[in-house]
Amino acid sequence: MSLAPRLDLRQTQSLVMTPQLQQAIKLLALSNLELEGVIAEELEKNPLLGIDGGDGDAAPTEPAPAAMESGEAITADLLVEHGDATADAPLDVDYDAETFHHDSPADMAGGAGAGLGMDGLSGALPEDGPDLDALAADAPSLADHLLAQAGTAFAPRDMVLAGQIIDAIDDAGYLPADALHDIALRLNVPDAEIARVLAVIQGFDPTGVGARSLGECLALQAREADRHDPAMACLLDNLEMLGRGQLPQLRRMCGVDEEDFGDMLRELRGYDPKPGLRFGGERAAPVTPDLFVARGRSGGWSIELNSATLPRLLVDRRYHAELAAGGDRAAKAWLGDCLASANWLVKALDQRARTIVKVASEIVKQQDGFFRNGVAHLRPLTLRTVADAIEMHESTVSRVTSNKYLSCDRGLFELKYFFTSGISNADGEGVSAEAVKSHIARLIADEGKDILSDDKLVEILKAKGFDIARRTVAKYREAIGLGSSVQRRRQKALG
Repeated sequence: MSLAPRLDLRQTQSLVMTPQLQQAIKLLALSNLELEGVIAEELEKNPLLGIDGGDGDAAPTEPAPAAMESGEAITADLLVEHGDATADAPLDVDYDAETFHHDSPADMAGGAGAGLGMDGLSGALPEDGPDLDALAADAPSLADHLLAQAGTAFAPRDMVLAGQIIDAIDDAGYLPADALHDIALRLNVPDAEIARVLAVIQGFDPTGVGARSLGECLALQAREADRHDPAMACLLDNLEMLGRGQLPQLRRMCGVDEEDFGDMLRELRGYDPKPGLRFGGERAAPVTPDLFVARGRSGGWSIELNSATLPRLLVDRRYHAELAAGGDRAAKAWLGDCLASANWLVKALDQRARTIVKVASEIVKQQDGFFRNGVAHLRPLTLRTVADAIEMHESTVSRVTSNKYLSCDRGLFELKYFFTSGISNADGEGVSAEAVKSHIARLIADEGKDILSDDKLVEILKAKGFDIARRTVAKYREAIGLGSSVQRRRQKALG
């Protein structure tokens, strides 16, 4: 074997992930609100980027690439396939041209929403979409509510102790059992003094706040209602027996007849076991839809991006020409990089819009029964099914459906919601797991006094054409938060 050095020439092919290509793939996985942050950063870094204000004074645009002229949709899959960012001609998206159908207010307004009507149909949607922020109003937290009451009930010295106790109360309104002793040690005050302040706080609204156990919480509410007699006290001291359904034994311990015991149970059901939750903690952030789906005039569907959360970016070529005219070589090179980056971002946003609408259109097509008739008609669907139908890679469909929400007549749904496993029915067709859950929930809601066991549910579902096992029924029932037949029978007895 020769060990002498030599030179070999080899020719190989490899896929190079350019920074621009990585950015295009990253944009696919972002929701519209997340994309706003990315666009804001690019606007700060790139002086050639601007937002179209709708005044019609847009900068000139360069000719579209060949794929655009031929009508072929440019997707992230095509970028991955060709993978040469430097060879791609720059693109300024003109949303008022023939690229999109002018069939909705968002298209005519020049927004970044791409409208695509299935079967050539498209409906008119509000330009800004529903104002979901207006549906949620600011509300005081539980701590703020308690501190406001403490300010009028305590002297300055006791207010310090009250503040420490209120800080230890959780969102449900409960105080940890060892919190009083810890506060007393930390502030070097007697336990009795802390207990005295707590007794005042337990009289605040909402009734039951500051309790250290469920029994104490309900007892505070019973005292407020003037129903805390020895029999009620005995009931509250033995709540574990109530949970186990030992009603005859518990009634005898309380020393009351069946009528009085029924009144006590009805009184108990009117109490709030978690009084602090009515104030909540932090306000839940509203979900803004990324897509709108509306019924078309001739029975089809309109799928449209939410233009309210997608500003229309333009490349200011006049400004680029002015700066490049008097600059040195380094300045011109920097401006060239800014122009290339701006062109690529605008092009990537256009590709993202087209890809999302294409994927959403196929989802609506596959789940047409759901949009027309409800969850009972939801079909099993996988990412591969959609990817094969639109000739894209499965990973691209996964990125498109991540963190994105669709608004339709039936509500607001995450795109991932429409991808579910399924079971076979009597016709040999697949039925979505969500549809089966809907049938189970409806059967249990209508069961009345005759509690349906899991075996009985299996029989009914098989009569409806669902080939399902008992363990699957139990799994679906637990997934939608419904108890077993024993638990439901016990709840009926308490009612």
